[in-house]
Amino acid sequence: MKIKKEYIILILIIIVLSVYLYKRSANRTLYELPEIPQVSEKDLTKLEITRGKTVLVLNKKDDQWFIAPAEFPTDANKVKDMLDVIKNFSLTALVSESKNYNLYELDEGQKINVKASQGDDLKLDIDVGKTASSFRHTFVKPSGDERVFHAQGNLKNTFDVTVDALRDKTVLALKPADIQQININKDQQSLAFTRTQVPVEVKAADAEKSTDPTPPAAPKLAWQAATGQPVNESTLNQLLNTLASLRCEKFIDGRKKEDFKSPLFTIELKGGQDDYLSIFAKAGENDPNYPAISSGSDYPFELSTSQVDRMMKEPSAFLQLPETDQKKSEPE
Repeated sequence: MKIKKEYIILILIIIVLSVYLYKRSANRTLYELPEIPQVSEKDLTKLEITRGKTVLVLNKKDDQWFIAPAEFPTDANKVKDMLDVIKNFSLTALVSESKNYNLYELDEGQKINVKASQGDDLKLDIDVGKTASSFRHTFVKPSGDERVFHAQGNLKNTFDVTVDALRDKTVLALKPADIQQININKDQQSLAFTRTQVPVEVKAADAEKSTDPTPPAAPKLAWQAATGQPVNESTLNQLLNTLASLRCEKFIDGRKKEDFKSPLFTIELKGGQDDYLSIFAKAGENDPNYPAISSGSDYPFELSTSQVDRMMKEPSAFLQLPETDQKKSEPE
């Protein structure tokens, strides 16, 4: 009789546990994800990214994005990444209803709030937390909802940005083929180069043998020094390629271009438009970067030592060495 009672009790326990587990499973899976309206990135005119007391505001003007209030131009690729995330934003699963936001870095001190607007019309308002261990999802909390969800993608990396990281660091942009004149000044030495047409030489013997009626080859473009000396075209073209899309390490806040005097090195370029780059002495001997200004930026900036080393050469380095000097410079 005692054994029979124990079996009955055991069966009841199993039934109760089964019902509990079933209800728990049902409660975790039978829910509806909040409906997130689709946002067209083309319609957006304002992004607001808040972390703690830091608020970063981006405004779109004439299809370009600027950082308020100074109207700094933005890195187009980084803004595009943000807009793509907003356009494709979707929730994939419910994670928690416990309101334990600290666990997901969604508390006031850690969350990143993202607002996307079209004019005064708020299109998206979400809190972004940490990235899931898979790195394929991010913990998020939509505005007006106390629950935590998974969102597709690594949103944390996209929106965890600073003003300096988001600024467009392109400080000079040009097409080397358009440049017709280069002036280089360093240590009170200067040298000018001009791109001119040079006729193609045809040997007399080849001209006599040739029966081809095709017209002679068109003159080619070549660099010539104002001094008449032969030019090291390879070195000069390397310089132009470096300048073609020059990006700085960072901008110098609190100072204007006019504050910088007496450059160590200046390059002036004339072509479709006039451009220049001036590099100045380091503020300290151990500083890793050189201050600089250019025609392509309204603000002073810093270039790394490796960048400067590729550009700041003696003007004579852009000249072709005489044959005797070339032999002396060759290792034995």
